[in-house]
Amino acid sequence: MELVDRLQAVIDPEIGLNIVDLGLIYDLQVSLEGTVVVKLTMTTPACPLSGYIKREVARVLQRTPGIRRGIIELVWEPPWSPYMIDPEVRRCRFPMYARY
Repeated sequence: MELVDRLQAVIDPEIGLNIVDLGLIYDLQVSLEGTVVVKLTMTTPACPLSGYIKREVARVLQRTPGIRRGIIELVWEPPWSPYMIDPEVRRCRFPMYARY
C-alpha cells in the first residue's frame, strides 16, 4: 500500500473527508533512507484541529513499514481553497465548486 493511500485514513472530522481528497497534502518526499517529509496545510490557519490532524499523520507514518523518520511541515502557501479538493469529490460533495 502506498503512503498516499495510507494517508487517506486521516479524516478531517469537521468536514468528514480525508486529507488527501481535501487537497491538504501539498508535498510528500520519501528518501531511500526511509525519511518522509510531508508538507501539509489546513483549511484555515485558525483550524482548531491542526494538532489532531498532524498527530494522525504522524501515526500513519509510524505504522508504515520502511519509514524510519517522519517530518511534518505545516505550510500556508499557497492558501488552501475548496478548488484544491479532488475534482470528483468536489463535484459530488460540493457542487457549488464543481465548475472549476
